[in-house]
Amino acid sequence: MPKLQGFDFWRTTLKGARYVVAPMVDQSELAWRILSRRHGAHLCYTPMLHAQVFVRDSNYRKENLYNDVCPEDRPLIAQFCANDPEVFVQAAALAQDYCDAIDLNIGCPQMIAKRGHYGAFLQDEWELLHKMITVGNERLSVPITCKIRVFPEIDKTVKYAKMLEKAGCQMLTVHGRTKEQKGPLTGVASWEHIKAVRKAVSIPVFANGNIQYLSDVDRCIQETGVLGVMSAEGHLHNPALFEGRNPPVWEMAEEYLEIVRLYPCSLSYVRAHLFKMWHHTLQVYQGLRDELAKVKTIEGMEEVSRELKRHCQEEMANQVEGEKPKGGLPFHHWICQPYVRPGPKKLPLENGDHSTEGKPSNKRVLEGEEGNPEFLSKNKLKKKARNPHKNFDLAQKPKYAKCEQCGNPKGNKCVFSLCRGCCKKAAFKETADCPGE
Repeated sequence: MPKLQGFDFWRTTLKGARYVVAPMVDQSELAWRILSRRHGAHLCYTPMLHAQVFVRDSNYRKENLYNDVCPEDRPLIAQFCANDPEVFVQAAALAQDYCDAIDLNIGCPQMIAKRGHYGAFLQDEWELLHKMITVGNERLSVPITCKIRVFPEIDKTVKYAKMLEKAGCQMLTVHGRTKEQKGPLTGVASWEHIKAVRKAVSIPVFANGNIQYLSDVDRCIQETGVLGVMSAEGHLHNPALFEGRNPPVWEMAEEYLEIVRLYPCSLSYVRAHLFKMWHHTLQVYQGLRDELAKVKTIEGMEEVSRELKRHCQEEMANQVEGEKPKGGLPFHHWICQPYVRPGPKKLPLENGDHSTEGKPSNKRVLEGEEGNPEFLSKNKLKKKARNPHKNFDLAQKPKYAKCEQCGNPKGNKCVFSLCRGCCKKAAFKETADCPGE
């Protein structure tokens, strides 16, 4: 049977998915996906998987995809980061029987993606991307999809999307931010870019960006014409987002912890999810924030969550009727709600004007400005003061050999040509010692 493509793939295999949970590193594991589906999500992605590690490491495959068979966890798209067509296809071939499509990540803007040469840092290498998608489309039994970020120019973004479609991409998710829009510089996603892409291509398009409530989903679909909307950070703070509800945090936290009991995962994932869901409450109860950071068992995390619930319910009992939420929040802190990321700090000027509009910022925006003293961090300025000859220009620094498994810089003395983390794993699994590490 030939594999379905484009809109047929979306309608039949993905069952007309409209509400989508994003692929998130260490945050979209099986337990979270099950919670998401129980509360309105139609489609989920695996966490971003490193293609090279997936090919080499059987434990990595088992932990991230070859887990307990769970009929509840479909439809599912497995996402990979890669920069080599053959490695990408090898990883995808190992995953294709456990998912409904393979997604190529060309949208990750983080520094680790720059070091490993993948994600959004491939968006100027059209020939390479074209080859990866073409080869994957020809050799895999499931469709290839892509998640991208936009260029500042709408025209270039449209050409980019059309190139991916021509290469064989069967569905596009467009995050309406550039790769520079991250952290304090995140800003607002451009739905205009997404709308232009949707009009220009003949394959399904999902939108990503600016989603905090279900009303945002409906408005995005109406304004852009996309078939579905993906949420990442908004969904982490409120797993019931796609139901249009804002439940008490403990309701979601308790259900998630129950699912983790059935489908165990790394405690670091669980801790991160609880930090997100309890974010606003943990600003009030700092002591419990510290406790959550320290506990090393699932029982300990459940206890901290119960303690947070108890404090919140006591607050509710003592609440004055009509009392408004504190801290400018739309709801009281114990209710699942968005976290609005603060923008860059405004620097006071000599004339007392705190506005930064039209004025240069001390924030390093471009990595290429690393060697310019005007853009150095405070820590690096201190190092420069101690050693005026110290050079921070990345272009002039020596190139380091990469780890053979994950692409990060390898340890200088590692006999296995691995980074420190991969070397530890290899030594443990193979019962071997690395003299250098």
